[in-house]
Amino acid sequence: MQTSYQNKKVCVIGLGKTGLSCVDFLLAKQADVRVIDTRQQPTGAEQLSQHIPLHTGSLNKQWLLESDLIVISPGLAIKTPEIQTALAAGVEVVGDIELFCREADKPIIAITGSNGKSTVTTLVAEMAKAAGLKVGMGGNIGIPALSLLNQVHDIYVLELSSFQLETTYSLQAISATVLNVTEDHMNRYVDLEDYRQAKLKIYHNAKTVVVNIEDPLTSTESVKSAVSFGEKNADYWLKTENGQQYLMAKEQMILPCDEMKLVGRHNYMNALAAIALAQAAGINLEGIRTALRHFAGLAHRFQLAHVAHGVRWVNDSKATNVGSTVAALTGLHVEGNLHLLLGGDGKGADFSELAHLINQPHIYCYCFGQDGAKLANLSTQSQLFDNMEQAIMQLRSRLKAGDMVLLSPACASLDQFPSFEKRGEAFTRLAQLS
Repeated sequence: MQTSYQNKKVCVIGLGKTGLSCVDFLLAKQADVRVIDTRQQPTGAEQLSQHIPLHTGSLNKQWLLESDLIVISPGLAIKTPEIQTALAAGVEVVGDIELFCREADKPIIAITGSNGKSTVTTLVAEMAKAAGLKVGMGGNIGIPALSLLNQVHDIYVLELSSFQLETTYSLQAISATVLNVTEDHMNRYVDLEDYRQAKLKIYHNAKTVVVNIEDPLTSTESVKSAVSFGEKNADYWLKTENGQQYLMAKEQMILPCDEMKLVGRHNYMNALAAIALAQAAGINLEGIRTALRHFAGLAHRFQLAHVAHGVRWVNDSKATNVGSTVAALTGLHVEGNLHLLLGGDGKGADFSELAHLINQPHIYCYCFGQDGAKLANLSTQSQLFDNMEQAIMQLRSRLKAGDMVLLSPACASLDQFPSFEKRGEAFTRLAQLS
């Protein structure tokens, strides 16, 4: 369903990679484009043609009301008063994913969830590639969705955030999942249900919906054609027999877990979700099995960063919310003591779910950053520091063979780092000094 934007007045809010991809797309469609960014010195401004009007530092109300269409950055809430005023005046407001969905003419596999979505998105894309398909992977990971339209693909695999889904209306995924719903972005949503409803938009008009049977928040009564994944009593499940574990699709064995490079229960659940999504999209079993055997996981997601003197340093910087850290700690086996680094910007989350997991004799917590004090209050074996480097300097003297140092912060990084990637890189550099 391609849309005409010729001579339409379109206001793009937010630059960066995604904003620039929107500008390029709209210019190619001969739209009359203006750009707004609330930052005084927005990223990507130097790449914007000087012929395109740019307003920085605030939202230009006049430009918004003069527009036929507003393309809003996922980082700006649709509830923002200026956007609500434009909507009330009859101006259409969409995001880049909506523009993409109107243009895409190949099947879309769509993935969201509080945790695990980047791993599942990448794994599904690898399955499709191994099956011989030309895959366009992007959205909230890697390449902005609109940039994928510049090449020919057989299938698209999109990671979508709740922010992106808020302004998406035309998605008709061949398979779609909400992997899980745990508290995140509570500084943007009224409550958990408000956040959940944004996630559930991914199911609208989906051909097959993949739900997590262990998380009732991932399902809804309006879902008709659904398959489930989970450890037990699901369509895609984990079989344990004679001490071995197997990934199963109903009664068919897909792969023994020990043939995968991914380890840990949370990764087995991710693998089951990926298999379900791939099979619903018609990806062959050979491709699925090949990817499961070769995929080694993502950087900054429970990644072994360094080993020295019998101590493992694990970078889980992508754990930017409580649910992700809970997933990392659940079922984690450490021979000695666990030295856990927590902290950053909690985005208004309730940290109490961590308390029972970290209040154990062998777990020592080193808390830092904006919400470090709140996290330190959860455990009797916690210390508070200004920053991660101070925390690591302190814990070094306590390490012994068999211990693990785990960065799984349960918080966003932006109070002290440009991104979770930069936080993970800083952790790795400090680990390698040992």
